[in-house]
Amino acid sequence: MTIERFHTTDRMSQIVTHKDTVYLAGQVALKAPGTSVAEQTKAILDQIDGLLTEAGTDKSKVLTATIWLCSMDDFEEMNIVWDQWSKGGAAPCRAAVESPRLAASQFTVEIGLIAAR
Repeated sequence: MTIERFHTTDRMSQIVTHKDTVYLAGQVALKAPGTSVAEQTKAILDQIDGLLTEAGTDKSKVLTATIWLCSMDDFEEMNIVWDQWSKGGAAPCRAAVESPRLAASQFTVEIGLIAAR
């Protein structure tokens, strides 16, 4: 049984692969902190695309996603960006939940997902 870890610290890995499954840590908008929900969502999805590529897969193989929003009032704004990203008939199972606080106050969206290779 082979488990691979990428971008690993003592606390966490950004990518973990096991067999043909890719697990991504929750992603926040590292390149767009403090910006709008739409801008943070776009930045996160760009990060996710890069991580998926590094793991040998892509968004067409995403199985499930969890989205955390600091306010469900931002659900539609996030969905506008998400819907553009997930076009193509391969939408994953998905949950979106409100979490009043994420890891740092400048982040209002976090996305984690699991994909096949």
